[in-house]
Amino acid sequence: MMIHLHKEIENLKKRLLSLCAVVEDNLRQSVQAITERDDRRAEQVIGRDLEIDQAEIEVEEECLKILALYQPVAIDLRFLVAVLKMNNDLERIGDLAVNIAQRAIFLNRELPIEVPFDLNGLSEKTQTMFRLSLDALVNLDASLARKVCAMDDEVDAINRAMYDGVKAMIRRQPEHLDALIALLSISRYLERIADHATNIAEDVLYTVQGAIVRHAREFKRLPPEDAPPASVRRD
Repeated sequence: MMIHLHKEIENLKKRLLSLCAVVEDNLRQSVQAITERDDRRAEQVIGRDLEIDQAEIEVEEECLKILALYQPVAIDLRFLVAVLKMNNDLERIGDLAVNIAQRAIFLNRELPIEVPFDLNGLSEKTQTMFRLSLDALVNLDASLARKVCAMDDEVDAINRAMYDGVKAMIRRQPEHLDALIALLSISRYLERIADHATNIAEDVLYTVQGAIVRHAREFKRLPPEDAPPASVRRD
């Protein structure tokens, strides 16, 4: 029975990684739609949202099937619980990429304006966090997951600076109010994507070390890096 369980989990991983690939590509394309003022890229992102939604449903159904049939324990159970949560984060990142693409189409109808904050830095750091969170998931790498959690503070700092930049630009160029509000929304969407990447990293830590680290950073209670896993799988 354990052999069948492990085979089902491996198939689930493949489904999840396939979803990750689509979401990652949509995020990258949505950002490029802004920087390149490319409606075609933006429309492709919007068009693939249903594919992401359907994949999310399939991953969830697969998780529930494994839980019902095999009643896993220890790291297998933690992995399945984490996948259910990650699955939701991935779908939300997909939705946020669509939101960015929609704002890109709007901005492409406006006259080009100076971006009053580090949009490239914010988007690159957000995409890096997402990519590293997926690498941490694939390799069950707690050290990499911690790195993602630490990077979230950097994104938050850029996002805070963005508000000041946008407010100052609105005062100087009120005629660009609509475009500046769209840029404000894009920054917020990227910050939320970084939050979801952090959630994925925290779920990797839960899978590997058996520790629930949600909110732990605020209380400085992240488990030590060399903490042993709470339990291991026995074949």
